[in-house]
Amino acid sequence: MSTEPEIIARKTGQVGRITLNRPKALNALTHNMCLLMIEALEAWRDDDAVKAVVVDGAGEKGFCAGGDILKLHNSGKAGDDQAWLFWRDEYRLNTLIFHYPKPYVALIDGITMGGGVGVSVHGSHRVAGDKTMFAMPETGIGFHPDVGGAYFLPRLAGEIGTWMGLTGARLRAADAVAAGLATHYCPSGDYDKLVEALESADLSDEDTLEVLLEEFSGDPGDSELAHTRGLIDAAFTGNRVEEIVSRIEGAGDAWSAKQAKVLASKSPTALKLTLAALRKGADLSFEDVMRQDLRASVWCLSGKDFYEGVRAVIIDKDNSPAWDPSTLASVNDNDITGAFDRLDDTHEMTFLGENEDA
Repeated sequence: MSTEPEIIARKTGQVGRITLNRPKALNALTHNMCLLMIEALEAWRDDDAVKAVVVDGAGEKGFCAGGDILKLHNSGKAGDDQAWLFWRDEYRLNTLIFHYPKPYVALIDGITMGGGVGVSVHGSHRVAGDKTMFAMPETGIGFHPDVGGAYFLPRLAGEIGTWMGLTGARLRAADAVAAGLATHYCPSGDYDKLVEALESADLSDEDTLEVLLEEFSGDPGDSELAHTRGLIDAAFTGNRVEEIVSRIEGAGDAWSAKQAKVLASKSPTALKLTLAALRKGADLSFEDVMRQDLRASVWCLSGKDFYEGVRAVIIDKDNSPAWDPSTLASVNDNDITGAFDRLDDTHEMTFLGENEDA
């Protein structure tokens, strides 16, 4: 077992620095990492010496590739509360970031998926780099885009969020900036210089941070969304996955054919759950989305597809999940409705500052 700390939190200059430090696991979040991040962020929130927070990931490949999926799988199989506890505290962390009163700068150069999106996209600044790969791929493991996906995805322009949530589309830096998921771009080779500049700057003036981010920015290149946005908006409208699939299959162009193939590989149950969550989330507060996320996540443990998805992708790695039900038509819409039912009082979502001993 590694003796390396899972996160490295320190103050440098006027910056609170958090480095996610599981590079061999692409910095995938553990429960302990969530708790340590909460501890650091709460300490710095009222520390006048800290003017901004900067978060990055160790290693060359990933900012944060998600959560500890295997542990969640094993917890669900065992029937204990470890998965629920992880999600509750992860969503508490997401909420803390969403409401954080100081600039929160996430350096998302590398794989940024699932839980990694949750600890970046809700902050005030997200700086993409040349290695950025941004995605919410949960439908591929029989799950839903949690960590506030049902909040930020519906608030992207048009149906970009619906497309991302259903297909797990992977966005490079240019697309992430174009979609508003990244607020800035910085060439990967300049990341270290940017961090040094932030750590040595006087950030008492709020404009200084913006000036530095602009100083180190560059051109991320052309976004593919400029060419596909019309197709996305036309295809991914509506409240029924069956209609979306039918529309895409009948479109007759190469892009649509690719999307149809991608959707056919996803869990039918997860697709329906995800679309319902996104449509509901469009009208919910952030806290209510977090409550919805916890309900839907716990519900996934009661089914089959999450375990089958993790088996196919993480355990056996055959990438050939046998979804059950295997077709959209076979998914009971009443079951999907039940995914959003309130949890019992012990397990319903609570936030930092309320029921802290829960």
